[in-house]
Amino acid sequence: MLRRIVHNFATRLGTAFLSFGVVWLTARYLGAAGRGAISLFVTDCAALLLFIGLLGGSSLIYLAPRRNLWHLLLPAYGWAVVVCIVGTATVAGLRHPGPAYLWHLAGLSTLQAFFSINTSLVLGRRREGTYNLLTLIQVGLLAGSLLVAFQAGGPGRSVQAYYWSSYVAFGVPLLLSFIPLLRQPDRRRRWGRRLRATTRELARHSRGAHLSNILAFANYRLSYYFVAHYVDLPSVGILSVGVALVEAIWLIPRSAALVQYVDLVHSSASSGPLPTGALRVARLAVLATAAAVGLLIALPVAVLTTVFGAEFGAARPVMVLLAPGAVIMAVQMVVSSYFAGRARYRVNNLASVVGLVVTLLACALLIPSYGIRGAALAATLSYGASTAFLLLHFWRDTGAVPTAFLPGAADVRYCWQLLRARIEAK
Repeated sequence: MLRRIVHNFATRLGTAFLSFGVVWLTARYLGAAGRGAISLFVTDCAALLLFIGLLGGSSLIYLAPRRNLWHLLLPAYGWAVVVCIVGTATVAGLRHPGPAYLWHLAGLSTLQAFFSINTSLVLGRRREGTYNLLTLIQVGLLAGSLLVAFQAGGPGRSVQAYYWSSYVAFGVPLLLSFIPLLRQPDRRRRWGRRLRATTRELARHSRGAHLSNILAFANYRLSYYFVAHYVDLPSVGILSVGVALVEAIWLIPRSAALVQYVDLVHSSASSGPLPTGALRVARLAVLATAAAVGLLIALPVAVLTTVFGAEFGAARPVMVLLAPGAVIMAVQMVVSSYFAGRARYRVNNLASVVGLVVTLLACALLIPSYGIRGAALAATLSYGASTAFLLLHFWRDTGAVPTAFLPGAADVRYCWQLLRARIEAK
């Protein structure tokens, strides 16, 4: 398990560096206002993708080992098209961003949805290496296309460059993702009754599994809309840079949580505690997250202004206020993957509701007075509340006390012994 997590982490680390390149390019060449406009567009796309998950999402991973892939893919694709059309119309009615924005929102959200569906099915069949490669290709194409467009200058240095680069970044890996799917032994005929039954099962699983993701997204990104309303668009850009840098560290616990979730999905057991080894991996993920967060917030303001531009020095207080929440979320990701892998979606949903209530109250109270610093503090408070709820239920379910996720001296020694063994082996 640890070896698979390391491989997964290595891929996610490469993805994080490329994602950082995207953030840097858009911030450096387009400034805080341009970065803010892209952040709102990305947030709108992500919101549509969440509703697409009501007939797909993580449930595709859960059902892929058990059902015909093509019976899962067809209803997921159909639902994705409906959501993208209705979602784009909803954005048009609420914000009136202009026809060009809406066309790009509809097109890119559909491409992203299809790519997400395909890669979820690939991962559900335990093709983790292929999944990681496709993800890496997608982010690499986005960063590379943006670099070419911005270096060309002129019209290429605009928000439009991000839109067209995204078409390349999602279109190419989407086509490539069909290769591993077509190599699966699933028969691509005999739709009829089996297709209808699989669609109903997918809908039933997705409603419970994905509601928590929708609520979690609101916890992560609702503050962007509050800041855009109460402050201004450049402030959204500054906030997004601070958030992107801190959330990049989450690739550590996400790698552990993803592998744990896949293992639980393929496990025949429907209940029971995490193995001792899995708890150790969880503690190591928390330890690594805390160390990475400490290094990040130790960066002086001069580094941020040099890398991103003078406007982005204000992102450092945001990062400091987000730091405790980032470590807390490392615990939450591991615990929530346990309940998701056991199909205990209600617990994750209730935890997300707790976090959303705190988010709404904290954003309404803090952002009008404290701006982006209030947004960062609201996020940390929300993460703390939802994680406390999950830990309480994990304790009741498995008997593992919340302190089981706190790294200790034994975990540090284990890391050192593992590192020394690898060095000696080489």
